[in-house]
Amino acid sequence: MKTLFTAALALALAGCATSNPDIVQRGDAQRMSQIQDATVLSVRPVTIDGSQSGVGGVAGGVVGGIAGSGVGGRREAAVVGVLVAIVGSVIGNAIERSATREDAVEYVLQLKNGERRALVQGKGEELMAAGDPVILVTTGGKTRIMKAPAVAAPSPVAAPAAKS
Repeated sequence: MKTLFTAALALALAGCATSNPDIVQRGDAQRMSQIQDATVLSVRPVTIDGSQSGVGGVAGGVVGGIAGSGVGGRREAAVVGVLVAIVGSVIGNAIERSATREDAVEYVLQLKNGERRALVQGKGEELMAAGDPVILVTTGGKTRIMKAPAVAAPSPVAAPAAKS
């Protein structure tokens, strides 16, 4: 029973991976990031394919093996247990892949130096369109796109008053 719980927990945690730009990984907190200015040239919806780390297959195989081993006598239980474990493994892989699939956006960008780049990231709260000024935030080798913050013009400094 403990193995079943561990396998189910591992499968649930595998579904937590995301490329959502609104979620910052713990290791990226309090880490200096590089910023680049860019302009969005085009936007298109894409899907980030789900992962198959094997955790889903293992979890499905364990659950299937346990469920199938209780069928019939000794010999039948062993055969059914193996067959149901294989089916459970296939189903577990499919569930993991489906659970980790993510709606995303592909952006084609024009950097200030004239270079063009493409970047895919999960859908976030900010919606960007062609022509929008954006910033690219790179931390630990991963880059995310955010709308460029509005920059207020500096207020003029008043000249010191003349002494009389």
